[in-house]
Amino acid sequence: METAELEYELPPELIAQRPAERRDESRLLVYDRPTGDVRHRRFSDLPEEVAEDELVVVNDTRVIPARLRLERPGGGEAEVLLLEPVGPDGVWEGLARPSRRLRPGQRLGPVELLEPLGGGRWRLRLDGDPGGEAPLPPYITEPLADPERYQTVYAREEGSAAAPTAGLHFTPELLAQLDVERVTLHVGLDTFRPIETDTLEEHAIHTERFSVEREAWERIRAAERVLAVGTTTVRVIETVSNSLLQEEFGPTETVSGAESAGRAVPSNSLLQGRTGLFITPGYEFKRVDSLLTNFHLPRSSLLALVMAFAGVEETRRLYQLAIAERYRFYSFGDAMLVR
Repeated sequence: METAELEYELPPELIAQRPAERRDESRLLVYDRPTGDVRHRRFSDLPEEVAEDELVVVNDTRVIPARLRLERPGGGEAEVLLLEPVGPDGVWEGLARPSRRLRPGQRLGPVELLEPLGGGRWRLRLDGDPGGEAPLPPYITEPLADPERYQTVYAREEGSAAAPTAGLHFTPELLAQLDVERVTLHVGLDTFRPIETDTLEEHAIHTERFSVEREAWERIRAAERVLAVGTTTVRVIETVSNSLLQEEFGPTETVSGAESAGRAVPSNSLLQGRTGLFITPGYEFKRVDSLLTNFHLPRSSLLALVMAFAGVEETRRLYQLAIAERYRFYSFGDAMLVR
């Protein structure tokens, strides 16, 4: 598939700069795949759109305060965005800029640069715990008054460099009306970068850490219907579904490398590993029946996943409709439910 097929024109004023005053006040575009019907609702109406036998699966990762504003030796600003710990003694992978002016061995406050990895990525050592700001994406230019608004209300497992934004719309009261299960995927580099290759087949997606409690997976596997909240949740569910059937998990399974979709590594109570599953149009979904998601950037792996689930032309039509109806886009924007 040509990456240019993921392009669309978005009026800049539709990029949401701040969250809705109340999380569930966001708008919700509902698309029924069997009939092609579209409904315009509020997110607070979601329980009316969820089937009685539908299990709602969320990603409970928690965003770390990963953006560090620092100073270069001799003066000049620098910025480090922590992506994930990759070794003992405070070793991390991160994005650093201005990367061309940085050198291995340099100290930037609590950060020591160890090795450039290409594309602005560095292996680095951090003294102490992350103590920066919420890592808002670059298209959000307004300061965030309350950092908790870039966390879901069910965030638990700290480790993400970005929020699983489809979950930002939930309130505790709304969750209480649904049958909810949790998985964990720590969001990493691909959230921050567009697909730069000419075709999707040429794009190498970065792997991300995931885990699923064995009891949670049993509920997901046995559910009549599964509604995945966000593209990250989809990737966890489909990775485990593709890896092995539940009864085939055994103690000798190993993690696949970045070149593959990833495998789940079992323990007594936990399925965990890394996933490099890149879901593109033509993919056959094994366990996800409905998708709740925000509106995504052009040329992104997230938009490719939505097109795989809803259909390429259908997604284009829905995005054009959302623009015409003045929906708010991206991280703090409105949501879409595809059934």
